[in-house]
Order: sequence, then C-alpha cells, then structure tokens
Amino acid sequence: MSRVVHKFTRTVPHWQPRVTPVKLAEATQAQLDALQVTPSNTKVSDYVLTLAHDVESLKVRSPLFNAIMYDSGGMSRAERELGALAASMVNRCIYCAAVHADRHAKLEKDTAVTDTLFAKGEDADLNDRNRAIFDFARKAAEAPPAAGDAEMQALRAAGLSEEEILDLILSSALFGWANRLMHVLGDPVRQEAKA
Repeated sequence: MSRVVHKFTRTVPHWQPRVTPVKLAEATQAQLDALQVTPSNTKVSDYVLTLAHDVESLKVRSPLFNAIMYDSGGMSRAERELGALAASMVNRCIYCAAVHADRHAKLEKDTAVTDTLFAKGEDADLNDRNRAIFDFARKAAEAPPAAGDAEMQALRAAGLSEEEILDLILSSALFGWANRLMHVLGDPVRQEAKA
C-alpha cells in the first residue's frame, strides 16, 4: 500500500520567521563577521539573519554547510541536493524541499527526477543510482533512522564510492537537522500570484 504523497513543489515559498531577524543595517561587527557580509552583498536570507542572533553557532554553521554541500570531490552537487531533498521530504519541510528540488533540477537541467518524486514519493520510478541515494537519505532521516547495512550495500551496488557515501550521509544528516530548525524558527508561506 502506497503512502500519501505530500504536496511539494519546486516553487520556493517565502519563509516567515517567528523570531525577528537581525536587521543587516543594525548588525554588530561580530554578527557581520559571522554573516561574512561584504558591502556588495545585499541578499542575506531572513533565515540566516535569524541565526545571526547566535554569532558563535552561525560562525560554525555556515562553513560546515558550505563544506558539506559545495566542496569539490566526492558526490556530485546534484546528488547532494537529492540527499537533502529526501531528508526534507521525510521531515515535511516544504521550504527546504522546494529549494533542493529547484537546485537539483537546475544542476541536472531536467525536472524529471523531482517531478516523479513529488508525484509518487518513495514509489517514484528512479534509476538505480538515484533510487539508492534517495532510499538511503530517506531512511536515514526517519526518526529513529532506518538506514542500515542493506541500504549501504545498495549504495555500493549502485556504484557509489566511500567518499560519495560519506557526502550523502553528511548532506542528508545536515538537512535532517536544518529541517527541524526551520520548523521551529518559522513557517513557509506561499506567495499569492499577482494578477
């Protein structure tokens, strides 16, 4: 019996924080340093500005996020996004699922994978490699985690190297945490289309 598929989309909603974000113009030097804001950087998300209230946490969060999601080597950027998407779908994080689905589709220059995932959830028709990645990340994000030896073997059978497997574990675990943080700090708000 199939599970009910949640209504996800690649259209990124607005994220409405429950905690007032730091105003960039009023940020302390320590907050600006943690934000790594330059005079030309005018696009800092409300989420990051909300996290700027805790300078010490933000100073380690951003470099860790960048290292896990953007470092060269190991798993491709698109596959890291697929791992993050799987975790976000399990956690019902509409905002993160939209962001990672959009990034995956742009990196792949194709919407087929995210279209089928959003239409059919875990029953989506995926190639062997994407199936192994999605299943591992999905099961790793469940509480308690359900990923185990069988899922690790499926990753290896699909051709993932040890370095790629570690990248997948890191990207899906990072978003297991980030989804929960976003749920507590704010809510996704769908923008009404302008007539």
